Amino acid sequence: MSRSEPRESLSPSGIAEVSTAAGHEHSAAVASSDQGVPALTLISHPTATRAGERLVLEAVATGREVALSRNGPNFTRPGDTFGQPLADPFVSRHPIVFSPGEGGRLRLRVAEGGTRVTVGEQHVTSREFTPQELAAGIPLELSGRVVLLLHLASSQTKAPGDMLGMVGASPGIRRVREHIQRIADLQVPVLVRGETGTGKELVAQAIHQHSPRKERPFISVNLGAIPKELAAAELFGAHRGAFTGATRDREGFFRAAQAGTLFLDEVGEAPPEVQVMLLRVLETGELYPVGGHTPIKTDVRLIAATDANLEEQIRDGRFKAPLLHRLAGYEIRLPPLRERREDLGVLFQHFAREELAAIGEAHLLTPRDPYAEPWLPASLALRLLRYAWPGNVRQLRNLTRQLVIGSRGQPVLQVDPRLAEELDSASAPLPSPPTSGDSPSEPPPKPAPAVARRKSTEVTGEELISALRQHAWDLKTTADWLGIPRSSIYDLIDKHPNIRRAGTLSSEEITACHQQCEGDLDEMVRRLEVSKKALTRRLKELGLSTRNG
Repeated sequence: MSRSEPRESLSPSGIAEVSTAAGHEHSAAVASSDQGVPALTLISHPTATRAGERLVLEAVATGREVALSRNGPNFTRPGDTFGQPLADPFVSRHPIVFSPGEGGRLRLRVAEGGTRVTVGEQHVTSREFTPQELAAGIPLELSGRVVLLLHLASSQTKAPGDMLGMVGASPGIRRVREHIQRIADLQVPVLVRGETGTGKELVAQAIHQHSPRKERPFISVNLGAIPKELAAAELFGAHRGAFTGATRDREGFFRAAQAGTLFLDEVGEAPPEVQVMLLRVLETGELYPVGGHTPIKTDVRLIAATDANLEEQIRDGRFKAPLLHRLAGYEIRLPPLRERREDLGVLFQHFAREELAAIGEAHLLTPRDPYAEPWLPASLALRLLRYAWPGNVRQLRNLTRQLVIGSRGQPVLQVDPRLAEELDSASAPLPSPPTSGDSPSEPPPKPAPAVARRKSTEVTGEELISALRQHAWDLKTTADWLGIPRSSIYDLIDKHPNIRRAGTLSSEEITACHQQCEGDLDEMVRRLEVSKKALTRRLKELGLSTRNG
C-alpha cells in the first residue's frame, strides 16, 4: 500500500461541522426519543481498539445536518466525555453529510472528491435509508478501511456504570443490566430466556454476585446433560438403596447450593417427576430426597434458563403451567446477537484480546502505522456484521479464536476459504436502494415461509447434488430449500466424493475455465460446479474480471 496521502483538496475549514441549516427542508425528524436516535458505531478501524466508539447523530434527529470527515466530529465510548475523530489518512476531509429526509428517512450525501462510501456491494455518493433499514442497521465501508454501523441507538448518554461482566452498550444489553440491578437483592426466582449462546449463565452469575448470597455457593446445572432417570437424584439427593446403583447417600445439587444460588439451565428438559418436585420446592421450601420420607428445608435462590418455547410445551402437555408461573417470579429476556450488532465490534475485540494474550501477540491491537492495513480487514468486519449468528455470542467467541489462531504470526487476520464460505452462506440480506415508487411508510416485504426443518443425515448424496444444481450452487438457498441448517451443508459437501470447493481448485483450472467461458461467471459456476460466491472471491484473487459477477 502506498504511504502517500490520498489526493484531495482541503475544505475551507478543514473540519466537519454541525450545520444549523436554517432553511433546510425536512418533513419530520428521523427518529423520536422513543424510537432511538441515529448513530454511527465503529466496528473496524485501523486502530483496532477503537471498536465500539460511537457518534450519535442527535442533530439529525432534530432536523439538522451532521457533516462527518476525517477530522470530526469526535467518536466517543458510550458514557465518556472525550473522544477523537476518525483520523484515518485515507478518509477524506471532504465530508459525508447526514441529513433528515421525508417520512423519517435519513439521507447520506458524499461531498465531491470525498471519501469512497460503500453500502453492500455498491459504491454510493447519495442514498436515503428508510426507518426499517435504520432499525435493522446498515453497514457502511469508508475507503475500504473503516467500517461503521449506521443504526438507531438510545439517546441515553450516561455511562453504563457496573458492566456486570457483560460487554456492549446496545439498548438490549442495557435493559438486561437494568433488570439484573432491580432483581439481584431480592429472593424471588428468576427465569432467563434467550436463544442458545446468548449468555444466560452469565446473567445468573451476575445476579448471584450482586445479591446478599454472593459469599455462598453458586451451583450451575444443565438439565439437558443429565440422564432423565438420574435427574431427580442429582437435584434433590437420594438415600442409599433408593434405586439400582444407589450404593451411597447422595446430597444433591439443592443441598450443595444451601444459602446460595442454584442455576438450572435448559429447564425445559426437566422430566415430569422432576417438574413436580421443583414445584413443591418453590411452593413450600422443602424437598424429599429420592427414597426419603422426611422433608428437608432448603434456602436456595433458584434461577432457571431456557431457549425453549415453554408455552408451546405446556400446550403439548410436556411442561406444567404452574411450574412456569413459579419459575418466572421475574423474567429476563436476552437479545440475540443479530439484534445487537452495534456491540459486535467491541465483543470481537474483547474475545480477540483474550486469544492474542494467550499466544503472545497482544501487541497487534495497539496503535500502529496509520497507513498500514487494518488488523481486522474491512471485508471481514462486513462479513461479521452480515452474518446471522445462529449460535450468538458463544459462536462469535469460537469464531474469534479460530481467526486469531489461524492467523498466528500474520500482521492482519486471514480468513480461510471454508470459513469465508460459511460466513457468506448465512448472511443477512443487504439493504438495497429504495426505488422512486417506494412509499416511506411501506412495510418491508414478508420473508418467504421457511421449509420444515430436517436432519442433514436425511439428505442423500443424489438429493444434495440435484438441489445444488437446481439452485445454481448457491449454498444458502440450497440449504434453505433442503430444510437443513446452513452450517450443515458444508459437512455434507465435505463427505460427498464428487463435490469440490472453489477453494480447492487450482489457479490453472480456474484460469482455463475463465478463458473458455469468456468471463461468463454463471457458465463457470455450471461447469466447475462450485459456490458462486466462493468462485467470485477466487477470481478476484487472481485478478480475473467477469461479465455477470
